[in-house]
Amino acid sequence: RESTSDVKVRATSVPQSAGESSNSNQLVQTLILGLWFALWYLFNIYFNIYNKQVLKVYPYPVTLTVFQLFIGTLLVTIMWTFNLYKRPKITSAQLAAILPMAVVHILGNLFTNMSLGKVSVSFTHTIKALEPFFSVILSAMFLGEFPTFWVITSLVPIVGGVALASATEASFNWAGFWSAMASNLGYQSRNVLSKKLMVKKEDSLDNITLFSIITIMSFILLAPAALFMEGVKFTPAYLQSTGLNINQVYTRSFLAALCFHAYQQVSYMILEKVSPVTHSVGNCVKRVVVICSSVIFFSTPVSYINSLGTSVALAGVFLYSQVKRLKPKPKTT
Repeated sequence: RESTSDVKVRATSVPQSAGESSNSNQLVQTLILGLWFALWYLFNIYFNIYNKQVLKVYPYPVTLTVFQLFIGTLLVTIMWTFNLYKRPKITSAQLAAILPMAVVHILGNLFTNMSLGKVSVSFTHTIKALEPFFSVILSAMFLGEFPTFWVITSLVPIVGGVALASATEASFNWAGFWSAMASNLGYQSRNVLSKKLMVKKEDSLDNITLFSIITIMSFILLAPAALFMEGVKFTPAYLQSTGLNINQVYTRSFLAALCFHAYQQVSYMILEKVSPVTHSVGNCVKRVVVICSSVIFFSTPVSYINSLGTSVALAGVFLYSQVKRLKPKPKTT
């Protein structure tokens, strides 16, 4: 009887301690995830601030994009060399599959920098709120995934809000507008290609590894094009000849590049921990944070109509992220 009692005591006590341990682990995981989100937002804010400061005085977005990809390539190389992250074994077939993603990744980054050089940070990110619109169009064209009625409905406030904000934007110009639109096309094409080619199914190619390879390939592809299009205009001699503060330009460019790679890396890390819908909601909140912080930092003039348009567009993005969870009911015959 004593042994039976002992067994009973143990049987009731073990689940209790296991439950406490599980709750503790869950709390730790939640706190870590919260930290990742905070870093994602923080790196993004500083990237946009430093990047805009450089582009204001240094109007060479192609060269700046190459520099950012170079810093990213350097960080990936260090990460692999010192085994901070496992270096993958890549086949030629995988490289061929990733190549189109690298091309549209270049376009997404390049056109973002071109837009930031022409208009305010807040306006660029307001236009980039149209990403769901491009995602729906491209998914229908290349994946055969047609949107539900509710998804289409959620696009209405996004398009309307962006149109309203654009009509009242103080820094509006067509070059900045179309560059931000082209950036949306580039980034969403990358996402669709990732899904279509299903490279992520390979064991050696998780999200972080895929992003690392895309970064290296993008740098290799864009560097020659930058030399051809803009020449060598990032040397101390050239910067000095234009009257720029060399240390200031280099420091801000380096910090922007560091934050650029860091926020994208953290974004991919978060994507591995949460659902795509949660990630989309986080991305929507991130855009709000970036717009507000840039308006405050750069003292960007914002009218009531402009802020209303931006708010409507971002509310539409949030609505889109929610209705994406609604799966169409299968047809019964």
